[in-house]
Amino acid sequence: MGDLKKKVAQRVAVGLLTLSASGFAVWQANEGYTAVAVVPTKGDVPTIGHGSTRYEDGSKVKMGDTITRKRAADLARNLMRGDERDFAASMPEVKLSQAEYDVYLDFVGQYGIGNWRKSSMRTNLQAGRYVPACQSLLKYRFAAGYDCSTTINGKPNTRCWGVWTRQQRRHSDCMAAQ
Repeated sequence: MGDLKKKVAQRVAVGLLTLSASGFAVWQANEGYTAVAVVPTKGDVPTIGHGSTRYEDGSKVKMGDTITRKRAADLARNLMRGDERDFAASMPEVKLSQAEYDVYLDFVGQYGIGNWRKSSMRTNLQAGRYVPACQSLLKYRFAAGYDCSTTINGKPNTRCWGVWTRQQRRHSDCMAAQ
């Protein structure tokens, strides 16, 4: 019981948290870096830099766009600040630990605030159900309708296996925070 109280005591209002430096570094590493816009998985939209699909003014990344590594980092930070504001606004009464916050913001950075708002993760967190919220991460294993957790002859698929392994990492990190 003492450990449970200790974990709960480490949670603070979402509005008081910001993405940690290590959380941002993990997000950048997971997204990788591309100097030229690419479509990362079949059926996805063009991305550039560290997975950005749009610019600060809201305009969409287009095939043929190019970016420097410095501009990519600046763009990622600027877009993540917006994601943080939207995330905090979506969870006014919820308390999270820093580790939980980093996991869920990483999700928002990949899947977008719209998917977050309608997710069972958000619903579970609003109800104080932290473990089920972590479990809900594993529901997000699809890219363009394809189940990325699918293996082919017992081997990882080459289409979007990274989507699935990233969700598994998020789930593991989330559960470790419980």
